[in-house]
Amino acid sequence: MSFAAIKIIHIISIILSYILFTLRGIWMIQGSPLLKLRWVKILPHVIDTILLASAITLVAMIQQYPGFDIWVSAKIGGLLLYILLGMVALRFGKTQRIKTISWILAQIVFFYIVLVALTKNPTLIF
Repeated sequence: MSFAAIKIIHIISIILSYILFTLRGIWMIQGSPLLKLRWVKILPHVIDTILLASAITLVAMIQQYPGFDIWVSAKIGGLLLYILLGMVALRFGKTQRIKTISWILAQIVFFYIVLVALTKNPTLIF
């Protein structure tokens, strides 16, 4: 598969993952029973698996690796923080306040990851 095709798959999976995370966060804040639907629990994992597979493929294709290329390392660090905050927001947060704050922080980290991807600059200083 071509680089362009993998990149399109990657970008589409980023958008879908973010939309679902945002929707699930809104439902969490509202206390909606929709969070308990089977597809809501399964689909994000499917999309995120495609996202991760396409990311690994792209990194291999451009031959820029974590530990050697700081912007890739920053994205992976941001991703780990995003996952941790998302888990607190949607699953492990003890109070509604902690869940909501974690969800908002995860949104900020998501946009950091996107900016690093677009600029290839983890400090975001131009």
